Amino acid sequence: MKRIITYGTFDCFHIGHLRLLEKAASLGDSLYVGVSTDQFNALKDKKAMIPFQDRLEIVSSIKHVHTVFPEKDWDQKIDDIKKYDIDMFVIGDDWAGHFDEMLKEYCEVRYLPRTNGISSTAIRKKISAC
Repeated sequence: MKRIITYGTFDCFHIGHLRLLEKAASLGDSLYVGVSTDQFNALKDKKAMIPFQDRLEIVSSIKHVHTVFPEKDWDQKIDDIKKYDIDMFVIGDDWAGHFDEMLKEYCEVRYLPRTNGISSTAIRKKISAC
């Protein structure tokens, strides 16, 4: 059984998020997803429009997702990989190269292409222009 893990804020959930989760799930038998908490986002100088509990519920309702858990800090990734016996870490290619050294000892690392023309940042800009 091949286990896949990914992480994200998943704010203003959009088709790019869905495609990332679908592609990640297609690479294995079960998909584990860490959703960034509001506190962790604050450490990253990000503020989500959608509260953490709502984002967690949205992601957990997606049929491709096996397990959802809070992402509280940068350093938990190795612990999560060990805890869930993960085979592959996947994330969008905007992070290309960022996790290779940190995670290669524990699992395969793969970067997936982003969906063109959509991002949470673009959605926030559209909303603020209204």
